[in-house]
Amino acid sequence: MPRAQKPAHIAMFSIAAHGHVNPSLEVVRELVARGHRVTYAIPPSFADLVADTGAEPKLWNSTLPTDDAPENWGTELIDNIEPFLNDGIQALPQLIEAYRGDEPDLVIHDITAYPAPLLARRWNVPVLQLSPNAVAWKGYEAEVEPMRAALRGTERGRAYYARFQSWLEENDMASITDPDRLVAEPGRCLVLIPQAMQPHADRVDESVYSFVGSCQGDRSHQGDWQRPLDLAPDTKILLVSLGSAFTKEPAFYRACIEAFRDLPDWHVVLQIGKFVDRSELGDIPDNFEVHPWVPQLAVLRQADAFITHAGMGGSQEGLANGVPMVCVPQAVDQFGNADMLQALGVGRHLPKGEATARALREAVLSLVNDPEVAANAERLRGDAAAEGGTARAADLIEAELGA
Repeated sequence: MPRAQKPAHIAMFSIAAHGHVNPSLEVVRELVARGHRVTYAIPPSFADLVADTGAEPKLWNSTLPTDDAPENWGTELIDNIEPFLNDGIQALPQLIEAYRGDEPDLVIHDITAYPAPLLARRWNVPVLQLSPNAVAWKGYEAEVEPMRAALRGTERGRAYYARFQSWLEENDMASITDPDRLVAEPGRCLVLIPQAMQPHADRVDESVYSFVGSCQGDRSHQGDWQRPLDLAPDTKILLVSLGSAFTKEPAFYRACIEAFRDLPDWHVVLQIGKFVDRSELGDIPDNFEVHPWVPQLAVLRQADAFITHAGMGGSQEGLANGVPMVCVPQAVDQFGNADMLQALGVGRHLPKGEATARALREAVLSLVNDPEVAANAERLRGDAAAEGGTARAADLIEAELGA
């Protein structure tokens, strides 16, 4: 039996965030099904989710802000990146101890798992990055250099880079002379998104990055959603969700209710998160169901339209299911994702400040009534499926065992 097919110990590393854990779960489940022993280093809040795949949680305690307090991420670039370094430094000793005497044959890791490449070097095993987001392209460094230069021009930025470099040197990674390269320039990476969502895809180094598309599968652990039995066959389904973090938006939800109140032939599934109480929404029309959380993929598989914040997870799930999207981005990469979906002809970028009831209704109806949008959505759905998804990702991971 070739070495790539022998059972191995594969160690996965990530952080306690749905957008970083969910894309890897089906890949991990597939590796376990193929007979590999998979350990998954994760904070306790995600232990049950990981265990459901058949992987063994290796627990460590994180200092990162949680979805319960997204405001703790701050407002400046340094506020967004410094917590990952702080968390990685304090996590490394925990992870060394957790794996003492149980070192893996291969390390796979999310882009946020800074200790993972250091551990792979310590254990002298191959390492493979799993990116749930767009990746760097040739020329990317020059394009972001002005932003990096501005950061290095501040006292706090200089301290951040000095501490990062010192940490790398202490852990036998002195060859990485620019700390940003630890994440931005992996030796090998599987990109867990459709290539259609990648900016400048023609400039991505295919010897490093392999696009495998959406890795979807059994999400029964998230629950199920079924179309109400009393709906007429031609009733359309609209899902409204702003994800798990930036959900404290009662005014936006009220605008959605006003937009689709009693609209003939539409049923709306509205997810409001844990920060908004149903009582803040006023009168709920009969054609709405309101929940703190819904199994998003289960709804999308039956949906006709999706109002989303355009996080990469929701964006690719929408693409993989051929669902047109109205994008109301809230933060970080969501603005770029919204622009990309609009350029692909399957979405509309509606800035938050312009997301009135009238604008939301017009955007949704214009998308679902446009045959060109439907054709684009179907083409992109097929393209995403052809990238191989979970099975191809597992094949490529096994190939690293035999490298």
